[in-house]
Amino acid sequence: MIKDTSAQDTVIAPTLGQKLGQKFRIPLVAGGALLLVSALGFASFDRDTSIRSVDSEQLRFATVSRGTLVRDIAATGKIVAANAPILYSTEQGVVTLLSQPGDTVSAQQVVATIASPKLQSRFEQQKSLLAAMQSDLERAKLDARREQLRVSQVLDMAKVDLEAADRESRRGDQLIETSLISRIDFEKGKDDLHKAKLLHKHALQEVDLMRDTLAFELKNRALEVDRQALVVNELARQIEALNIKAPVDGIIGNWLVEQKARIGASQSLLTVVDLSAFEAELAVPESYADDLGIGMDVELSFGHIKVIGQLASISPEVRNREVVARVRFTPTDELSLRQNQRLSARVLLEHRPDVLMVKRGDFLNHGGASAFVVNDDVASLAEVTLGARSMSHVEVIAGANEGDVWVVSGTEEFGRDKQIQLR
Repeated sequence: MIKDTSAQDTVIAPTLGQKLGQKFRIPLVAGGALLLVSALGFASFDRDTSIRSVDSEQLRFATVSRGTLVRDIAATGKIVAANAPILYSTEQGVVTLLSQPGDTVSAQQVVATIASPKLQSRFEQQKSLLAAMQSDLERAKLDARREQLRVSQVLDMAKVDLEAADRESRRGDQLIETSLISRIDFEKGKDDLHKAKLLHKHALQEVDLMRDTLAFELKNRALEVDRQALVVNELARQIEALNIKAPVDGIIGNWLVEQKARIGASQSLLTVVDLSAFEAELAVPESYADDLGIGMDVELSFGHIKVIGQLASISPEVRNREVVARVRFTPTDELSLRQNQRLSARVLLEHRPDVLMVKRGDFLNHGGASAFVVNDDVASLAEVTLGARSMSHVEVIAGANEGDVWVVSGTEEFGRDKQIQLR
């Protein structure tokens, strides 16, 4: 029976190399671990102090230059007719529109009529009253002539009586000398002469007074007729105004009422668009409203064609955070304008000569207090002070020199880094 394998085991003595390996194993393991820790530390330190690099082809650069900065405002707008009057009704009635929207009309052409029976009835009544007053005036003239004839007869009779009394007085003078009449008859003849003279004098005064009175009465009657004639003429004008006429040459814009609608006085009926003169209507942001001024130059862009105009009016009302401004300009032969044609514009607010400026860029999105300046293929974040701004450039007050190169686009890839290596 075999108890174990101890009889088969052979003891082998270790060699010199194995003894040396067992002696230096622990120091080698410790040294390797130390070298590994050192390498990891150096790698970590090198990574923390390196500069991240970005491909320069992904960025856009601009050079700080010196020149004239044109401070401007970008706006959009449309072409509107400078003269587009709205026609209104003059009286209450039923309207008949004679021209369709888009029809060409000439000045003083009737484009609508209003039927007003009430006004027509008033006109006929006042016209009849005028005829009656004119008839009364003619009758008054006949009565005046009759009165003049009557007083003329009285005057003539007084004159005859005066002549008779004078003749009797002269006869009495002759008879009293020969004592053919008594003193009493003689004195009575003198009294009759004096009485005749008084009657003749009063007849003359009555003739003058009657003439003035009749002239005054006829003048009053004539003034009343003239006043009534003015009333009739005014009603005739109002009836004529029921024919709504186009004030300018142009086209019918829009109907503002329905055909055959019953309308009130001063109600808008339609618009007439004068296509011979255009203006540009711009919508300017409210924040720039205080910078606008009448007479400022405005550059209008119609595709590749640019025209310079001037601000003609600025609306004091703000709608949808915008201010409406009108621009007057002289169209060129190259332009083919039409109503409500869209356009873009630049309002030229100010010219700043001899200033440092750079093109607009991403640095404006961060408040404009810093920008990345390129030096030896390294973009470094620098503090800057900016001034006036235009649509394309920004004034640089401090923090840059002429010829400096700035990164104006693509800085979103820089993150929070203050220095970037460009490759």
